[in-house]
Amino acid sequence: MAEQDDVEREFDIRWADAAEHKEPSARARMLAARWKENPPGPQPFRADPTPAAPRRSSWVSTTIVLGCVAAVIFLLGYAQYRSPY
Repeated sequence: MAEQDDVEREFDIRWADAAEHKEPSARARMLAARWKENPPGPQPFRADPTPAAPRRSSWVSTTIVLGCVAAVIFLLGYAQYRSPY
């Protein structure tokens, strides 16, 4: 029974969260020491590493779509015209 009390006391997360002083993680301490000697330069938020390729005009896309629709309508009409029924 005493062993369970020790385990509960050791891993009591509420007690740890209520601590007044929290020690930073090892990575945070390492970065703070590194940046104290050599601070990082400013960087844009989520910068794109490569520029995007130029996009086609919306008119070109619209013309392609409407041309395909017209071709399908023409082919369906021609197929219906050629059918004997």
